Amino acid sequence: MLLLKPFSRIHSILFVSLVLSATVACNRPVEEEPVLQVEAATAVTVNGDPIYVSDIELEAVARGLISPGEEFGPGDDNYDLVLDQLVDQKLMAQEALGRGLDKGAAAERRLEVARERILGNLLVESLVASEVTEDSIESMYKEQVALQQEDDEVSIAHILVETEEDARRLYDEIQNGATFESLVVSDSVDSTTRMENGDLGYVSPNNMADPFPVVIANTGVGEVSEPFLSADGWHILKVKDRRTSPPKTRAEMRPEIVTFLTLNQVSKILRRLRTEAKIEKGEKSPHIVPDSGLSLESEGDLLKEQPASEAQGREL
Repeated sequence: MLLLKPFSRIHSILFVSLVLSATVACNRPVEEEPVLQVEAATAVTVNGDPIYVSDIELEAVARGLISPGEEFGPGDDNYDLVLDQLVDQKLMAQEALGRGLDKGAAAERRLEVARERILGNLLVESLVASEVTEDSIESMYKEQVALQQEDDEVSIAHILVETEEDARRLYDEIQNGATFESLVVSDSVDSTTRMENGDLGYVSPNNMADPFPVVIANTGVGEVSEPFLSADGWHILKVKDRRTSPPKTRAEMRPEIVTFLTLNQVSKILRRLRTEAKIEKGEKSPHIVPDSGLSLESEGDLLKEQPASEAQGREL
């Protein structure tokens, strides 16, 4: 499980939607990401208005259908579908303009809000390109792996004696070739574990009394520790095994890390902008906003509907 706790504290719908829209296609090496070029090659014209090949590519990238720089054109999967949807969008826009629906204060304000949303997305994309680098992703991955291994379970055994002198003598014998198990039977004063080769079973190191966690951490599998003192006496510890659920691979964790780092960058710049901005609350308006049947959020999703020629019989 990814332990990126600040992510769960983000509650702004607009904030999250900006990040998600900008990171759909971020699950690839950031530093090697090609720059999209807006070219003038025309795919089709609709009543004289062009739709460019780069428009189709940009839309496909925004939906995560292709990667930036990937070959994409007629005959490719999704190309014709995206093109048909752009044609439908162009036709609807032309019809709206023909009816003068872009005129008036309400229409102009809604168009401005849509423009602001797009500019916000461009800012997030810029932050991703400049700040969410492979080095930052690698650093976060190493931290996450370390956190995931905090709940290590370790199989240990010990020899318990009363004095440091006895513990040092037994440790030296082990270093000179005596087996740990034979010395448990002959010398350990722990009657509970002496006939079980000193076995204490699998333990969670962080749940044990000091100095066991540090000793366990510094003793490799199959190795024995130097003598150490606890409340029960002098110990020599053997680490027999470690079992830990393997952490996610870098590839598996990368999408979550990219999103988290992006959220952090956007949160940072928003804090600065809010600090520097002059934000004043206005008075209540006496006017009631008319019900247009469309929300601001829905306007950006119109393109995602199927073309009219293909929508019949599909569940929307």
